[in-house]
Amino acid sequence: MALPVVKLPGPATLADLDALPATMKGELIEGVLYAMTRPRAAHQSLGGAVCTDLTLPFQRGRGGPGGWWILPEPGIELPGAPEVSPDLAGWRRERLPTLPSDRSIDVVPDWVCEVLSPTSRGYQLLVKRRLYAAAGVPFLWEIDRPARTLSVLRLEGGRWVDLGAYRDEDEARLPPFEAAAINVRGWWIDDGEG
Repeated sequence: MALPVVKLPGPATLADLDALPATMKGELIEGVLYAMTRPRAAHQSLGGAVCTDLTLPFQRGRGGPGGWWILPEPGIELPGAPEVSPDLAGWRRERLPTLPSDRSIDVVPDWVCEVLSPTSRGYQLLVKRRLYAAAGVPFLWEIDRPARTLSVLRLEGGRWVDLGAYRDEDEARLPPFEAAAINVRGWWIDDGEG
């Protein structure tokens, strides 16, 4: 199923985004409002597992160096995209010392993670991957839940370079989080698929 693209006369605005029903999630990129159903439970569970595995060592400093903000579905303002919300995003604290409490984050993330779903796969790979490269996001993780794989990409010269795919590793050192081992195999245990 294709991702619904809401086409409006003229460029879409934040007011159009705010007018979406509560059952929908939207992103505003280059004047186009992209709207989709909210992520389902298995999608959210997987994103939560990744967030937990990174938050303890990299945000809290438990078993790792700390020094990061790791956030699920943050509202981010990027050039050409006044509202985008990746599944997960991270910032080094030297670049974003404190989190804004009353507005979107307007600092480009140091890392973004997207969980691909059948309905948003094309959108993630064609629209958002391009947006993140244009904004200068240095690292992108793409998780394919049905295939149980993680692809790690690094931006080099404006292009994504594939650093590897992961599935069954118990102690993966994943860029940019090499300082602590991550159990990728554990992400698939409770995902609801056989």
